[in-house]
Amino acid sequence: MSSEIRNKRKIINDPIYGFVTIPNDLVYDLINHPYFQRLRRIKQLGMTNLVYPGALHTRFHHAIGAMWLMVEAVKVLQSKGVEITEEEECAVIVAILLHDIGHGPFSHALEHTIVSGVSHEDVSEMLMEKLNTIFKGKLSLAIDVFNNKYKKKFLHQLVSSQLDMDRLDYLKRDSFFTGVSEGVISSDRIIKMLHVQNGRLVIEEKGIYSIEKFIIARRLMYWQVYLHKTVLSAENMLVKVLQRAKEMANKGIELFCSPALHKFLYNTYGKKDFSRHPELIEIFAQLDDYDIFSAIKVWSSHEDKILSLLCRSLINRSLYKIEIRKTEFKKSEIEKKKRETAKRLGLKGNEVDYFVFSKSVSNEIYNVDKIGITILFKDGKTKDISKSSDQLNVEVLNKTVKKWFLCYPR
Repeated sequence: MSSEIRNKRKIINDPIYGFVTIPNDLVYDLINHPYFQRLRRIKQLGMTNLVYPGALHTRFHHAIGAMWLMVEAVKVLQSKGVEITEEEECAVIVAILLHDIGHGPFSHALEHTIVSGVSHEDVSEMLMEKLNTIFKGKLSLAIDVFNNKYKKKFLHQLVSSQLDMDRLDYLKRDSFFTGVSEGVISSDRIIKMLHVQNGRLVIEEKGIYSIEKFIIARRLMYWQVYLHKTVLSAENMLVKVLQRAKEMANKGIELFCSPALHKFLYNTYGKKDFSRHPELIEIFAQLDDYDIFSAIKVWSSHEDKILSLLCRSLINRSLYKIEIRKTEFKKSEIEKKKRETAKRLGLKGNEVDYFVFSKSVSNEIYNVDKIGITILFKDGKTKDISKSSDQLNVEVLNKTVKKWFLCYPR
């Protein structure tokens, strides 16, 4: 059967929302493109499954879920008289579908080690531009919406803001797969309360309690899942593995790698290099979780003591012990732990830095200085959620919570 007459309105059975229908032919074709299919091979929550064993869902799951929420959100807004043309509807759905397409495997670990100064947002935009060429300009409006360059600003807010379809899906999905019930939110209720006033996205007054729950759920999920201390330990061990591999690669020591991983491990590319060498984005699009973990499995028996020990520890879940507190660790505490570890493991010079180190993490609940979540009252007046809620204190809302942690071997 030719592609022109194939039924592309397929149904996907999603564990969160039930049956999800692919809304149009372009979305179907994008989902089936190798760039998007790669997301099946990248876990949504990286190393989090070492704490919550069920957290094995992928960025593919999340992208499909966010797309479906966008379909529902557009329907709600159109039913309330908000003008969204068929072209705009397609664009905003494509923008949310592709919003994470640039994520590499274990994104944040990769961004701080193998790829220098190139964020997943940068890569997403590059891949969207490539797809736009492949699909003969059909993604141009979606890219404008994604980059907030389109006149109807509420469309970008649906894709990226302090209340967007990305956040609504990942909170609900991550809560489901981790089993952390504190993250459960009423995405249906929130979407039903969406409206647009003066070109901006607003929430009708009846939805205020659902928004309060959303903000609190996000805060709890950050400390209980995304910034869980054992997750931090595992992610930082992965960072140290990649740093050691990069250090050895820089010295010309040959390590087992897939061709795609070899390209980025043995060369240092910045954002300008991706612009000058279009083939780099194609090679990056071949990287997934399997490249990283296949290498780690082989490296676990490498003759380099530090690399092999770190890799074995990660594979066998023998993670760093981690202490976390609200105040910075004293230099003397860190140095003492380094001396003890260096002596115990027989480490020389700066080698101990792979095993003992201190860093900080931050959790921003809600930023009142950014375009916030606006509540629309029955009299037509609007207020930011921070000034409308009787449950959420604005000073607490706007406070960035910072904590410090110290990692060292058990």
